[in-house]
Amino acid sequence: MITVHLRINDAATGKPTPVRLRITGPNDTYFAPFGRLTEFATGRNEDVGGNLCVGRDQYAYIDGACEIRLPTGVPLRVRASKGPEYAALDETVVLGPGQMALRFAVARISDVRATGWHPGDTRVHFLSPHAAALEAAAEDVAVVNLLATVQTVSWLDGHAFPSVPNITAFSGQRPALQTDTASVVVNTLNTHPVLGQVGLLNCHRTVYPLSFGGSEDTDDWSVTDWCQQCHRKKGLAVWVSPFGTDCSEALIALILGNIDAIEYDAHPRKRPLLPWYYHLLNAGIVTPLVGGSGKDSNMIPVGAVRTYARLPLDVPPSYGAWIEAVRSGHCFATNGPLLTFEVNGHGPGETVDVPASESVVSVKATATSGTAFEKLDLIADGKVIATAMATQEGTGWSATLDCDHKVEESGWLAARCSGSAGAALFPSLPAFAHTSPVTVRVAGNPLPRRQDAVNPLTRAVERTREWIEQHGRFADEKWKRQLLARCDEALVRLKEPPAR
Repeated sequence: MITVHLRINDAATGKPTPVRLRITGPNDTYFAPFGRLTEFATGRNEDVGGNLCVGRDQYAYIDGACEIRLPTGVPLRVRASKGPEYAALDETVVLGPGQMALRFAVARISDVRATGWHPGDTRVHFLSPHAAALEAAAEDVAVVNLLATVQTVSWLDGHAFPSVPNITAFSGQRPALQTDTASVVVNTLNTHPVLGQVGLLNCHRTVYPLSFGGSEDTDDWSVTDWCQQCHRKKGLAVWVSPFGTDCSEALIALILGNIDAIEYDAHPRKRPLLPWYYHLLNAGIVTPLVGGSGKDSNMIPVGAVRTYARLPLDVPPSYGAWIEAVRSGHCFATNGPLLTFEVNGHGPGETVDVPASESVVSVKATATSGTAFEKLDLIADGKVIATAMATQEGTGWSATLDCDHKVEESGWLAARCSGSAGAALFPSLPAFAHTSPVTVRVAGNPLPRRQDAVNPLTRAVERTREWIEQHGRFADEKWKRQLLARCDEALVRLKEPPAR
């Protein structure tokens, strides 16, 4: 065993670049760099940062260089990755006697930032800002939303105490830590066990309480109040774990215009998200779809699911500009594949106006990925209207759609990429990407409220109303009356025609 200095450069600059690194020897033995661990905690909120375990494979995050103790004379497999826009490194080397250095390089295969698309993670937990900045750089993420949230910590004597990691680092509308490649901004995840969870991004101040409800608290608060306080100074409210339960006040807040985006994350779901998302769009409730890892342990990488937001090329990249791009729906969510999508030259989040006499729009979409996916779908009003199967080109996969679509009434279009193989960023998930919608408005008419979409949303609101009446625990009846009134308002809104 000898100590080796290892460096991984960016092929374009020749300078060291942060990466996710795994070096293994015979029998798949893992070797960790100095300052990292071969065995480490993988539970929620357990020493999160610097180390990563995906499946059974351990990785270390390094800033581009490290020292590591390795055996000589045996094959060593060196793997490194840096997000979906870099080709993964996978080489085998044998250290000779006295060899003291290893040098490698990773090369870009895509640079969508040059065209205005900037990747961000809408939700990360428990990392320190410095660890978040390192992991973001290694995963090629430009914006990390590090969200403080209430956790329970158990002590050896059996007592449990609340804990709020990172709350003292709250930075709101400015980065808590800014590096050459990443902004780390600390905000909050506010939670109720039944009524819903919302990530409050770009908040001018912390919105309290951070949680309410549960077995030891009353239900005297509301998700809507959280969102409204967040909005007072251009905050962005994101519905986390959407449609994860049978009822949710977060759905009501969304119907009433108090939630700005819906998050697709890296955690297992009990029910598919897309059918519910399509119900919303078909009910005339156009909401951006964003991607967040939900990283809360060393089992999920930063950016496992991410949001690419399109900033104007004449606007300097900033956290505020990224937030506004997401709010406008100029974004797509992905766990690896990269999408482009246009309808009559307009991208996600935009509206295409066509006169009644012109019922055909031109649609173009592409999907590219460093790992396998199966197909690229064009979605119109929740239905697949065109599909292109992926083909392999060199070390990557791609698919293209270029077609005309006939529209008879106002509606929406989106591009979706899917596959059964593991994603590049996080193989525990199948490859997936989905754009926010492009709205097509015919003769100036708004999106219709389709009854087959309104009905399940109505039932979900009614179930929420029943929970408030039958199970809610209120010390002050005004909160109960207020929540019930919002349920009724949402039911009325679902019956009204959308505003022009």
